[in-house]
Amino acid sequence: MPVSWSIAAEWEQLDAGSPEERACFSALGIKAHDLWLTEGNDVLANRLRQAPLLSAYHLAEWLAWNWWRLRWEPRSNSKDWAYAHRLTTIGSGYIWPNLTIFSDGERTALISKPTTERPQTPFRYITDHAVILPASEFEAGIDLFLSQVLERLSWAGIEDSNLQTVWSGVIAERKTPALVRTRKLEALLGQDPDSQEQLVDQLVRDIEDLGLSGVEELAAEHGQSGKLLTGDDLREAAQRSGFDASPRDVIRLPATEVPKRSGLTPAYRAGATAARALREHHRLGEGPLTDVQLAEMAGVVRAIIPDVRGGASISFALDEKPTQGRVVLRSKWRTGRRFELARLLGDRLARPPSGALLPATRAYTYRQKVQRSFAAELLSPFEVVDAMLGDDYSMENQQDVAEHFEVSPLTIRTLLVNHGRLAREELETEFETAAA
Repeated sequence: MPVSWSIAAEWEQLDAGSPEERACFSALGIKAHDLWLTEGNDVLANRLRQAPLLSAYHLAEWLAWNWWRLRWEPRSNSKDWAYAHRLTTIGSGYIWPNLTIFSDGERTALISKPTTERPQTPFRYITDHAVILPASEFEAGIDLFLSQVLERLSWAGIEDSNLQTVWSGVIAERKTPALVRTRKLEALLGQDPDSQEQLVDQLVRDIEDLGLSGVEELAAEHGQSGKLLTGDDLREAAQRSGFDASPRDVIRLPATEVPKRSGLTPAYRAGATAARALREHHRLGEGPLTDVQLAEMAGVVRAIIPDVRGGASISFALDEKPTQGRVVLRSKWRTGRRFELARLLGDRLARPPSGALLPATRAYTYRQKVQRSFAAELLSPFEVVDAMLGDDYSMENQQDVAEHFEVSPLTIRTLLVNHGRLAREELETEFETAAA
């Protein structure tokens, strides 16, 4: 497999430290898409270096220990998230790059930021860049680097290191389907291996009724809210605040027009493509969708949108039979409920359900990002939005367009950011807040 990123180590001499550290001291460079993410100013040598002097052993150990979370855990509000995703937390006396790594399940982000210039600091990183690559290529790059470090340890006659123990365990887990399921759920929860067996056991119990993919999204939601919703919680909310739905009556999209899920395709593009295909296939035109249209398309009664009491901490559809189910919307605002209902519709179309539960959460998984993009494009087609705004991107003009399409102004702003009309302030702009 061609790998678009790499961690390269050129071995150097070190006279102090543990045997592992001395053997794996190196000029260590991280490169992605021909860009050095570790470039910086070496104050002592008075020159730029792409590969600063670091401990390849400590980096490899950190990567091995956090492999599952790096591979599956998206951005979250978990209090210890940074320790599993930011190289600056490695420590051990080295000046590590200000590099953050996380995944949405399909694609992995590597975000490099400059470090602050301080007196007496011999190295300052200067790269300010974000790289996105398929998660499969991220895996391949880690495997290659870890094998390089292990070969170096073997060359130095070092056996039974902690790295060898941890990494051999990860390799064995990756070959065992039941352990893959467990480790992935732990990572989505924002937890280290074997640290939250009770939570994982609860999720596993719900898989039979709700489906694996829906339960994985509940695990990822835990990282945002700190609360784990169980099947019992969802059924109670569906009974209390849900509306009758008929999954069979949901509008359809030919399989040939459903975007393929791929690490090569950004989530926002996959969702927008599905929304445009739906409008074109069913000749919905370019204007705003009414509440009646949206409800009919989603297989629910119109009353679900103006009922602004709010139902649960997340929006979701719970299918009981092909002709029977319940839909719960979270928002207490009409524009929010329209957006959430469109998300659930997009979840059915862009990713046909493989279980009874279709959740719309605050998590940053690929599936959730596809939902948000689908909803934004379906409710406010970008080409029309762009034409209405012209060259006037003022907040007042954005507000007028948002009112025309009955969406929030932030939905319009996010469309403009994703299409390059406005500067992107963050790697990902969160559509979820547009619901408010």
